[in-house]
Amino acid sequence: MNNQLKKWMLLAILVCTGLLGGCSTLPPSNPNNLCDIFDDKPSWYKYARNAEKNWGSSIPVMMSIMYQESQFKHNAKPARRKILWVIPGPRPSNAFGYAQAKTDTWNEYQDAIGSRWARRDSFKDAIDFIGWYNRQSQRRSRIGLNDGYSLYLAYHEGHGGFNRATYQKKSWLINTARNVDSRAKQYATQLQGCEARFKRSWWWPF
Repeated sequence: MNNQLKKWMLLAILVCTGLLGGCSTLPPSNPNNLCDIFDDKPSWYKYARNAEKNWGSSIPVMMSIMYQESQFKHNAKPARRKILWVIPGPRPSNAFGYAQAKTDTWNEYQDAIGSRWARRDSFKDAIDFIGWYNRQSQRRSRIGLNDGYSLYLAYHEGHGGFNRATYQKKSWLINTARNVDSRAKQYATQLQGCEARFKRSWWWPF
């Protein structure tokens, strides 16, 4: 094999790798159906199931929180504020990734699990973070691990804010938390009908 052909083959491999990497970060095509999500992203079920085992919060609740925070976009950020209604201004926080985790809270999570390698744009790490945060909500705010409504309020307001009931003056946030809880229940119903096939596919080496 001559050097020129080797160069073309290497280029083709790099292009294919880049395309596959880009496809792997695309959001699921149907985020309203948990079965379709896991059909699109088979490894996500495994990671969500591991997070459920690690922290005790259910897959539907964690996935519903993630949907609300990022619509499953790996590089999601809060929208910029507008200056004079037109000019893009600063973002309201440094939240980032699938879980829209803020830097300080993410650092706390990394310390808790003993890993500085966890990334906010990794689904595996982000779903585990949500499970971990829900466990903190149980401990610090006495919220049930599958109470999607209260868990989301604590996720958004922080445990101090939730304990002070700061959400009571935010009708929009209460409505959002109700939507998260409703979606979690919908996801739970959907998962009951398809989870068996994802469990059977766990042999696949993701």
